[in-house]
Amino acid sequence: LLRAREFEYYLEDSGAGLVFASDQAGEAASGAAASLGIECMLAGATGPSADQLADVPVNGITADVADDDTAVLLYTSWVTGKPRGAQLTHANLSTNSATSAAFLKCTSDDVVMGCLPMFHLFGLTGALNAAVSAAACLTLMPRFHPAKALEVIARDKVTIFEGVPTMYSALLQTQNRDAYDISTLRTCVTGGSAMPVQVLTSFEEAFGCIVLEGYGLSETSPVAAFNHMDAERKPGSIGTPVAGTELRLVDDGGHQIPAGNDGVGEIEIRGEGVMKGYWEHPEDTEKIIRDGWLRTGDLATRDKDGYYFIVDRKKDLIIRGGYNVYPGEIEDALREHEAVADVAVIGIDHAHLGEEVGAAIILEPGAAITVAELRNFGKLQVAAYKYPRHVWLVDELPRDASGVLARRKVLPPRDETAGPG
Repeated sequence: LLRAREFEYYLEDSGAGLVFASDQAGEAASGAAASLGIECMLAGATGPSADQLADVPVNGITADVADDDTAVLLYTSWVTGKPRGAQLTHANLSTNSATSAAFLKCTSDDVVMGCLPMFHLFGLTGALNAAVSAAACLTLMPRFHPAKALEVIARDKVTIFEGVPTMYSALLQTQNRDAYDISTLRTCVTGGSAMPVQVLTSFEEAFGCIVLEGYGLSETSPVAAFNHMDAERKPGSIGTPVAGTELRLVDDGGHQIPAGNDGVGEIEIRGEGVMKGYWEHPEDTEKIIRDGWLRTGDLATRDKDGYYFIVDRKKDLIIRGGYNVYPGEIEDALREHEAVADVAVIGIDHAHLGEEVGAAIILEPGAAITVAELRNFGKLQVAAYKYPRHVWLVDELPRDASGVLARRKVLPPRDETAGPG
């Protein structure tokens, strides 16, 4: 869950006039709202029930909206270390949801399992909105647990499961998994980070269903490409563009790499899902959208059949268990400690999560503080999935000729004394 400092930034940047939050976020949400003079309503065990809310008259509070009106501000940190609100329109979300339901062949006969957070577009669009658009049943898990997930799949006769790669690994490793009758499961969807081919093939064999890999960004609502059910599926590939979306590869000069060329290029996206822009930050919008094409920062190749394969990320984004962690945001949080002179946050390979968050820190002269204290400070500043489990002290950080931090040259220590914790 977000900390108060994160809430404050989102509320202030968005200009929000009301906070409606889960009571699980109570202290942080209400504290941030109070500091900005904003009303806060908490829902949950201490708030009004759904039945009570349903009885409240709504006459006179509806509004006329257009397709291009902003429906959601989803904060992401693609361009800078500070999160920016991606303006997703009603058209963005409705078309992407319908597209998702269509390529999954989702109908009113299906039961979709949602165990991804709804603040993540994979959960919001891919599960909730797609299920609603197809009039399918949606069964939700507040927090993923592999054995509980298998129990829910069996109990509710789930037909479509959506999750990040770490969830599939966990399901494979669940003890007594054969004790659950999950024969109704026909299609699984994965995204958020690359899925190891071995995990994908093992899962399909063990559970008797197909796994579709895809790709998207917060800025694209999110689905942009997928391995389609009625076409050849290529493990390790993000597939081909979904309906209403175009993908292309460009070189460092922004020139399109012709089809049939096996060179590496940056993925650019154009289509129905591309955001309206960053809220109140037109200069950042101009950096990422050129002539209608959204720059992703992801490097890929394209084979002769038009399938895309991610090979690297231009940006320094860390994907921890399917969650995006932006180094600049974490660095800003750690710099608030008086003992920190400079810091570099990087991703460290992790067998189950894909990447873990690490921080190399330069201390102020004379500062006396332990890595455990620094780690605990970070834990209090940002959401639980973001804080660096690995922290180590360095005398200097690598920089390029222009003085810009070279994160890719930052290496974690070989011993484990600096983390995790």
